[in-house]
Amino acid sequence: MQKYIAAITIVLLIVLVICRLVQLKKLGIHAFKFGELDKKDFFIPPFALLLLYVIFSNAFNMPRLGTELFNNVIAGWIGAGLCALGIFLFLFGLMSFGHSFRVGIDEDTPGSLITNGAFAISRNPIYTAFGMVLLGEFLIYPNWILLLYLVAGYWLFHRQVLREEESLKKIYGEEFVSYCQKVRRYL
Repeated sequence: MQKYIAAITIVLLIVLVICRLVQLKKLGIHAFKFGELDKKDFFIPPFALLLLYVIFSNAFNMPRLGTELFNNVIAGWIGAGLCALGIFLFLFGLMSFGHSFRVGIDEDTPGSLITNGAFAISRNPIYTAFGMVLLGEFLIYPNWILLLYLVAGYWLFHRQVLREEESLKKIYGEEFVSYCQKVRRYL
C-alpha cells in the first residue's frame, strides 16, 4: 500500500503545481520563472525524472535502480504519513499563496508578501512540504539513490530558500525582515 501512496504523492505534487500555473496564466500572471535568474536550474529536471523513475519502478515492479538499505514496515508507514502531511502542507501553502505563487524568483512582478495561512507557521511551507515528501519517499523505499536525493534535495531547497530570501529582502525590505523575526524559516 505504501508504494502506491509514494507514487500517488509524486503525481499529486506535479498535478497541483501544473493546475496552479494554469490558473494563474488564465489570470494573466506569468508564474513560471524557473531558470530565469540562474540557468543552472535546468540541471534539476533530469534528476527529477530519475526520481520519478525510481519511485514508479518500485511501485509498479519495473526494473529497479539502487539497493535497499533496510526493510522496515513501520518506517514505510511513517513515510506514507509524511507524504500525506507533505501533500496537505503543500496544498495549504498553494492556497495561502493566492496570486503570489511563482516557480522561481520573480523580481519584476512578485505580488504581495504573504504572511498568513501556511506562511504564518513557516516562511517556506512549499519547500517544507517537498522535504517531508522526500523523507517519506525515502522511508517507503529506503535505497541509496533516494538517500542521495534526500540529502541533495534538502541542500537544493535550502540553497533556493536563501536565494529567495535575498530577493525578498530587496523587494519588501523591512516588512520582510520583520516577518522573518516572527516566523521560522521551515517548521
